[in-house]
Amino acid sequence: MARFFYSVLYACLLPVLVLRLWWRGRLNPGYRQRLRERFGLLPHRPPANGLWIHAVSVGETLAAAPLVKSFQSRHPNVPVIVTTTTPTGSAQVQRLFGAGVYHMYLPYDLPWFWRNFLNALRPGLLVVMETELWPNLLAACEQRHIPVMLTNARLSEKSARGYEKFSALTQPMLQRLSMVAVQNAADGQRFLDLGLPAGRLEVTGSVKFDMDVPPMVQAQGAVLREQWGAERPVLALASSHAGEDELLLDLYPRLLAVCPTLLLLLIPRHPERFEAVTNAVRSRGIRVQRRSAGAASAQTQAYVADTMGEMLQLLAAADLVLVGGSLIAHGGHNPIEPAALGKATLIGPHHMNFAVIVDNLQSAGALAVVSDQADELLAQLQTYLNDDALRKRMGAAGQAAVDANRGAVKRLTELCAAYLKL
Repeated sequence: MARFFYSVLYACLLPVLVLRLWWRGRLNPGYRQRLRERFGLLPHRPPANGLWIHAVSVGETLAAAPLVKSFQSRHPNVPVIVTTTTPTGSAQVQRLFGAGVYHMYLPYDLPWFWRNFLNALRPGLLVVMETELWPNLLAACEQRHIPVMLTNARLSEKSARGYEKFSALTQPMLQRLSMVAVQNAADGQRFLDLGLPAGRLEVTGSVKFDMDVPPMVQAQGAVLREQWGAERPVLALASSHAGEDELLLDLYPRLLAVCPTLLLLLIPRHPERFEAVTNAVRSRGIRVQRRSAGAASAQTQAYVADTMGEMLQLLAAADLVLVGGSLIAHGGHNPIEPAALGKATLIGPHHMNFAVIVDNLQSAGALAVVSDQADELLAQLQTYLNDDALRKRMGAAGQAAVDANRGAVKRLTELCAAYLKL
């Protein structure tokens, strides 16, 4: 009954959801493209019994990449389908996999859209990255006997309380899952408390530790450093959100007092913010260069990364990385990437989405949690920028911690093969 009322409400809100897509398309035209896919009309008809992986946006797509590559290397004849929700996630799929996977947007969560979608797709298994649960999707998969595995799953205390308020929807969804592979035992217990059957839980760790750093990345980073000035210290703000770039820009003149040649590398999380970040730099009288317009020169003070798919090589050129989404109440972003690159890594206090990973890296000496208060953050940044030996120790500890926590992808690949009866 709860799902019925949910579907009625969702159907009533559908025009609003479509208008929201159109509105967001003002800044990112991708939201206005391929609308048919949002209604379950597929651009591809892959062979039946394939592996279907859903990754909402950029972060989930990057997390899924090692699993996709591992599965394809072991089962090259099984089709792999990757769905996303956002245009930036779609662009990441194209960059990572090209024509090696079938790709489309996930439809809106209404039964008649799933009927068209699943009749055409006919997957053998659905793997959902992290925690993206839709009542009608899970019900439709159950009706067609399609197993659903939630992987790299995490569930914070706050999120668990939110799901608990809607237990009439949450419990049936959890009971329809074939397996939940969680990042850690604490998250697993929260799933059990919400109604997941105990026999369907497995602690596999985070797939994000299994990321591969292509050999060319460090070389590309070295080339960038030569272009920017090999002796210049570089502070990167990775995956930033509104308010974070501005905070760092306001501190920049005071950072120059101790690092006169400091280059600030700003990497906004969303393309819609490229222009706003550039304008924020200019409004403060700081000399700015955009990545799309060429390399930073010796005169550049702030370099805005307004391109997609270059995060690793940009971070490889930095000395110190501050992970965004953590200086505001957003929940933080993945600190494993800079750690795997051997970079001293900092993260703000709002990192609940990666709490266990942050604890792991922090206990290994690879990461430090910094303040979101201007004066305290300034002092902390000065400390790390002025201590080359400290940064090198943190970087080495980060690479060691990432290597020590690998293994989740191998186990998940085995689970996928088992469900697909390969």
